[in-house]
Order: sequence, then C-alpha cells, then structure tokens
Amino acid sequence: MKTFYLTTPIYYPNARPHVGSAYTTIVCDVLARYKRMCGYDVAFLTGTDEHGEKLERAAAAAGLSPREFVAEKRKLFIDLWKKLGIENTHFVYTDQPDHVTTVQRMLIRAREHGFIDKRRYEGRYCVWDERYISDGTEPVNCDICGRAAELISEENYFFKLSAFEQRLLDLYEKNPGFVQPDFRRNEVKSFVKSGLRDISVSRKRLKWGIPWPGDDEQVFYVWYDALASYMTGIGYAGGENGDDEFRRYWRNKPGESEIVHMIGKDILRFHAVYWPAFIMAAYPDQPEMLPTTVFAHGWIYYEQDKMSKSKGNVAYPEPIIDALESFGAPGNDALRYYLLREAPFGHDLRFSYEALIQRYNSDLANDLGNLASRVITMINRYFNGAVPASLVRIDPGRPAVAKNTKVELRGCFDRLGFSEGLDTIWRFIAGTNSFLNQMKPWELAEDHSRQDALAGILRTAVADLHFLAVLVYPVIPKCAESIWQQLGCEESEGRLREQRLDDLGWGALTPGTKVGKSQPVFPRLDKAATRAKLEELVEADRAAEKTTAPTLASAEEEPTEVPLQPEDRPAPGALRAQSPESRVASTASSASSPPSPEPRIPSPGSPVPADQKISIDDFAKVDMRVGEILSAEPIPGAKKLLKMMVDIGTEVRQVCAGIAEHYRPEELVGMKVVLVANLQPRKLRGIESNGMIVAASIGEEGKPVLATFREDVPKGAKLK
Repeated sequence: MKTFYLTTPIYYPNARPHVGSAYTTIVCDVLARYKRMCGYDVAFLTGTDEHGEKLERAAAAAGLSPREFVAEKRKLFIDLWKKLGIENTHFVYTDQPDHVTTVQRMLIRAREHGFIDKRRYEGRYCVWDERYISDGTEPVNCDICGRAAELISEENYFFKLSAFEQRLLDLYEKNPGFVQPDFRRNEVKSFVKSGLRDISVSRKRLKWGIPWPGDDEQVFYVWYDALASYMTGIGYAGGENGDDEFRRYWRNKPGESEIVHMIGKDILRFHAVYWPAFIMAAYPDQPEMLPTTVFAHGWIYYEQDKMSKSKGNVAYPEPIIDALESFGAPGNDALRYYLLREAPFGHDLRFSYEALIQRYNSDLANDLGNLASRVITMINRYFNGAVPASLVRIDPGRPAVAKNTKVELRGCFDRLGFSEGLDTIWRFIAGTNSFLNQMKPWELAEDHSRQDALAGILRTAVADLHFLAVLVYPVIPKCAESIWQQLGCEESEGRLREQRLDDLGWGALTPGTKVGKSQPVFPRLDKAATRAKLEELVEADRAAEKTTAPTLASAEEEPTEVPLQPEDRPAPGALRAQSPESRVASTASSASSPPSPEPRIPSPGSPVPADQKISIDDFAKVDMRVGEILSAEPIPGAKKLLKMMVDIGTEVRQVCAGIAEHYRPEELVGMKVVLVANLQPRKLRGIESNGMIVAASIGEEGKPVLATFREDVPKGAKLK
C-alpha cells in the first residue's frame, strides 16, 4: 500500500491558536481524509514547538517551570483540534524525551560529515521574535515588533549552510515539486542564489532547550530543534535508523510514498532551505530521506490586515462554531467549507463573517442541503421510503458526467486545488438541482400512469446524492455522514470513511434500500440574527481572554503560523513580514530619515517648467535596470501596496509599489519591469523598499501603468 506522511507546522504555543492556526490544520485534515479515500496508508502529524527563550521568560513571569508552562499551552491546541474534529494520527511536542535522541543524532551525523564547527557570534537579537536583527554591535530595533534588540556575544556552534547552495539549487531543478506553489519556488531559488551564510545552531546563555552533545554549556537553537520533530513524531528515535513506523512513512519514493510538509508562507525559507540542508548533512547521497513537497499557503487576513492579537483583529474558531450551532447549523463543517472554497489554496484569504454566512446559505443550505432534503423526502412520500427500481433511463449521460466529475475532482485535489475541486462538485450539484426543476417529479406524482417515469427521475437523483456524499466527505465529514445515513447506506455499504474513490461509481445504491427520515443537514441561517450572535459570542470570548493572565509578559503580535525563526539576519531576497502604506507607484528614501514630502507631479502632457529640468549629467546618475518580478503579495493593512521580489541579475531586491488596486499579484509574476536601482532604501512602518519600479501615471486619478518591454531583455540590462 502506498504511504502518505503529512505534517502541519509545529506550532509555537506562545498564544491561543486562532483561525490562522486552524486553517493549516483543517487543510491537512481534509487532505488526509482524501488520501485515505484514495487508498493510501496515511500518517498525519501535528504538534507544538516548546523550547526557546521567549517561553522560558514567559514561564518565569507566570511563576511556573518551563515544562509546566508549555504543557498548559499545549493543551490549548489539543483541545481545539478535538473541537474541530481533526483526526491527526500523531502529535509531537519538542519537550518529549525521545525528541532529544532525534535532534542529537541528526547533529552528530552532520558533525561527522564535517558540517558543524564552533565560532564566536556577536549581534543584536530580538527575544520576542527569536531572531537576530543584525550582525553588528550598533543599537537597532527589531523590524517586526519595534523593540530594542539585545546585544549578544558568545561562542556558538555553526552549521555550514553555505556548503549546500548548489546542492539545494540542484534539488529544486531536479524536483520542481519540492516547493509549491510554483511562485514560492521562484522565491526560494532567488534567496539561495543570492548567497547562503553559515548559521548558528546553538545557544550558550539559554537553558530551556535540548543539551548539545559533548558541551554542557550549550543547547540547540529552537528552529533546528523544531524541524527535527517531524521525524521524532513517527519514531525516528526508536532505533539507529528509526523504528518500523518511521521506516514505513519516512520514505520519498515516487509512486510509492510521499512526505508533505504543509506550512504558512512566512516559514518557507526554514523548510525549503534549512531543513533539506540539515537532512543532506546527516544523510548525504540519500535523496529518499528528503521530503517530497513543502507547500506554503497564504495568510488569512481579517479586516484587511493580517490577524494579530495586538491589533485586536484575531478571529478564533470556537465562537464561530458555537454561534452557528446555536441555530442548529453544523458550525465546524461550515468553517471548513468556507476556508477551502473562498480562495485558491496557496494564495491569501480574506476572512469575513459576512462571506462565511453567505457561503453557508448559498452553497450548503440552498444547493446541497436543499437537494438532500427534497430527494429523501420524495422517496419517503412517493415510494414508502425505498429507493425505487426503474427501467426508464431519464438521463443516459449522467454516469459519464459523474465519472468526469470524479476525475476532475481528483486532479484538483491531487495538486491541492481545493477551491477548484469544490467548484467541480458544486457544478455537479447544480446539474442535479436543474434536472429536478426541469423534470418536476412532484407534478408527475399526481399522475399514476407516470410512475415509471417518476421512479426513473428519483432513481437518478438519489444516485447523484449517493455519489455526492462520498465526494464531499473529506471537506464536510459530519454532514456527509448525515446524508449517508439518511440514504440508508451505512447498513448496506458500511461507514462512509471506509469508501474508496477508485470503487465509487454512479448508481451504486441498491434499489429497495430503505432511506431514513429526512433531517435538515444545513438549516438556512438568518443573516442578521447570525451576525448578531457571532458578535455577541466574539465579544464574550474577548472579555474572557482579557480576564486571564497574559501568555507573555507583553501582548505583542503573534504570527499566523509557528515562527520557526532563524537567528540570522535575512540575506538579500529573504522574506520578511512587513506592512507599510504607500499611494505612489513605489517607495524609496533613507531608512534613518522620516518620509520625504511627496513631489508635485505635473499632469500628463503639461510642459516641464525650466527650473525643473536636469542636465544629462544628473540623469546619468540614475541607475535603471531591467528586473523580473519573482513574487508579489499584498502588504497587511495597506490597500494599495504590494511587496515584490525583483531579480535584477546580480541580486534580488525587495520593492514596495502602490499598484495593488490595478494589478493582481499573480499577473505580475514573471513580468519584466524597470527598476531604479541606486535609490537609498526607504523604510515606512518597519518596511524597507530597496529601489523603485517605474510606472506611467494615467488619467486624473493617476492610474499606474508599469513600464515593460516587448522584446526579450535580459535581467540586469541597464537603461540609458
């Protein structure tokens, strides 16, 4: 049997998990259920990353030992996963004893192969974000939280990451599916091409961590520790080469086994660069030890900003589920469906209660729920609750439509196109509803001479509903099981979770099967009442949060995903969470000075005043280069601003441009643009833009139109 090993991030338990944390875990639960229905032997792991200075300090502030403190926080995740119906097979936490064996063994193997040495490190470090801000001694504030970074100077052990630059590039080239989606792979390749530096993997002053083998004064730095937990969780410590379970699941063999890490985009570098390098160092020339895929999805934005506790815009799953269930609606399935349907997986998702209620009423209540209700009701009413047998083929093409739907769905889900896959299912549902509306079986029921036709219509409809119950199960399991039971399938065909997609055919429900009483699966929600209930429970939840002791000494922003943060300052091209605001096509100024006043821009076509003309020597000072946009994404809290990574041949620049209202991020990737490369970097609200993209300004509103090229111009070419 083929194996499939799937992991969520190893969540950092510095705060209560919110919808952002739940998103990744729900997606993994959907994927695990789907893979089981495809016949895979699935292992699904989640867990918590419980070491680090931030947690050590928080425990001291709470008057607890670090072990007591993290055990208390770990329970928050375990309890939420139970409420969400997450069916993970494994849970790992970095404080468990066998994890020490895993981390030390990986380190010892890397050291034996010559990839570890000891050096002095000196730099500015932010305890709250657990990352080094600069390699110098000059005072500096953290560019994420704004706090003053502490000066650290100590002897540490370093991992020779620089030795893996070409090996990693070869990995991405030979295995293009290693980093997904494709535009994220481009970001990673650019980061590696910009040059890799050796990284510190130990700490001398930290006590709460895994001991360094052979040096009692040092402990492992948290992200090296956390990444190895993917192996601990399935038995790597159980023997020199892992126990039987580890050898069964930790195999990357195309066609036989897969290892997939599901993460948020903010921790892509650690999983797609550092983690494979650590494995290569411990297991050179064993490519089967590397993961198959690292998939980095987008963030969830709420109220036009990334969720943050300090901003007061965090959405938690519990009040959402409780509010919907207070009206008899399946809150958990509604949330699952909304998160997977609302946006293409991999891109950012804009979360709103209004959109959640709208999706529920239109897709679940009106489309699927109404279909299930009326089909089962008519079978009970017209055929005494038994699935009719009929020789009349009302829709001869329906089996082929069903087969194509299944093939298309599998293609979508196999490439993690969940939104597209659900769209495929809902087109099939629309077809069934249209069929019933056209055939009007409720009118035929009044004509006893048309009983065969009536039986044929309902036989077709119930076959569709049986087929749909299997297809929607991975996404909305509770409601799919309700439909399955109402159809009488559990007694005749076994549990829904045991069904296999390979065996699923249209019309498999045996005539004469007794259906149950129709029960509303998705009762329609009153929009105003539901929104009022949501707001009531959300406010109560926030009030309860305020009465409890703070998780940390200061309630600053918690990340949407676990920050397996590196200690080193990001190299050129590194990805960092940043959020400036801008209304012009790009930004650039001194990082140490306040923003310059915006220049007056003459209207299009107006003559340039003589006192504004420059000499050819002045123009020659402007260094304009051809750049290729590798990635683009919105800036949290900025309606007009996009952050882009631009390759100018010799390096990759991070550039901000106020074009979000006129260009979609996905349409920018691969575009050749003009970059002013010798402007001083400009920093606004902690965000650095290193250059300016040239754009024309069109119309009274100044619509930006990027300057680009018709011919194939090489990256880095200079404009004259």
